Amino acid sequence: MLAISAEGPGVWENWRTAFREVAPGIRTVSWFDPAFDPSKADYALVWDPAPGEMAKMQHMRAIFCSGAGVNHLLGRKDFPKDVMLVRMGGDQTAVLMADYVLWAIVSLLRDARTWALQQEKKIWRRNLEYRTSAETTIGILGYGNLGSAVAQRLSKAGFQVSAWCRRVRPIENIPLYFGEDGKVDFLGKTDILVNLLPSTLQTRGLIDAEFLSHLKPGGSLINVGRGEQVVVEDLISALDSGRMLGAVLDVFAQEPLPQDAVFWEHPKVFVTPHVAAEASCKMQAAYVAGAIGEIEAGKTPALTYHPDWGY
Repeated sequence: MLAISAEGPGVWENWRTAFREVAPGIRTVSWFDPAFDPSKADYALVWDPAPGEMAKMQHMRAIFCSGAGVNHLLGRKDFPKDVMLVRMGGDQTAVLMADYVLWAIVSLLRDARTWALQQEKKIWRRNLEYRTSAETTIGILGYGNLGSAVAQRLSKAGFQVSAWCRRVRPIENIPLYFGEDGKVDFLGKTDILVNLLPSTLQTRGLIDAEFLSHLKPGGSLINVGRGEQVVVEDLISALDSGRMLGAVLDVFAQEPLPQDAVFWEHPKVFVTPHVAAEASCKMQAAYVAGAIGEIEAGKTPALTYHPDWGY
């Protein structure tokens, strides 16, 4: 049995319909059903359960998170540390992320933020930008499931692409840089930086003034990783000084973004409401069903949380 609490009781019917369509053999139940007994469930699909609810999952075979990030669950006192935790994935999530990043890159290359501001004020002024994809190097922070999919998509679109990883892995068609030794060299060749790193103790506050200073002059940032990885004051300073040309931000340390946040009205910043790669219920249900099948077969899903890695 799979108990579903993700996104609250109002979305339960969507989840039930999705699982009936893609995995009719999996019995699903709403966590919010008064008749539901948590001790009877083998699996749970969650996002941010109410306090105390995760303690009722300590007997389960696995807990699935409806998002790619799980750090909001790990710090909870009621989190059952001995239960397998699996992050959301799937082909649609990767495609959505690649589509979003491609849109963000083209928006930065063509200075689309200026067009948007001019439209609001009914100003007809041509800002012509001539740098092409072939002349632009995209640097991707993180080369996991999403990072590798984004890199391959951008490479096919004609961009020069490289990636920075913390752990050494076999060299692919994308140039890879590793650890602290490769960081400065990687950043020095990057025109547009795409952050796809998971949230760990090592990545929080990583993108600070020192980090950004190694980017090529006139660089830009796309953050689709985690909001707390960017030091707000340092990014604003780099933008205001002219050293960086722009930023597209989809994630923030506090969400929804507070009304008084500096990003809302900054002329060099595009704000989007954490929408880069939210797959449909149907696609998420298919992913969870596949992962349950792996667990039932004695396998470990690829996106299982590893405490030693921090993600």
